[in-house]
Amino acid sequence: MEDTANSRTLAVEVAEFLDSHKGGDTVALFIGAISSFTDCFVITTATSEAHMRGLRKNLLDMLGERKIDLPHRKRSAVGDGWMLLDCGNLVIHVMTQEKRAFYDLERLWFEGEILYQSSSKSS
Repeated sequence: MEDTANSRTLAVEVAEFLDSHKGGDTVALFIGAISSFTDCFVITTATSEAHMRGLRKNLLDMLGERKIDLPHRKRSAVGDGWMLLDCGNLVIHVMTQEKRAFYDLERLWFEGEILYQSSSKSS
């Protein structure tokens, strides 16, 4: 995932995948112009810790099929209402509604370009 176009494409694919697996209010943001550590964030809401574990398993399968390496795979554990998968140029956040409302990543990264927004996103 070396180039920005690939990062953008993968972010949208991951966001669509999460939507199809009942992730809530899924959004993909391009933050490469304002971030030194990654190009894109994908953020979605899980309904429970069990749902989060299921999303993690399915995401790992999907990323594996696409030969996407997770350089920091050990940081992808589920717990405390927030799961993070670091794919280098793409960081995936799966959060409970409570954690998502508290951290409000979209507000923190408001200068990012929206690449994908699920139809369930309330604004």
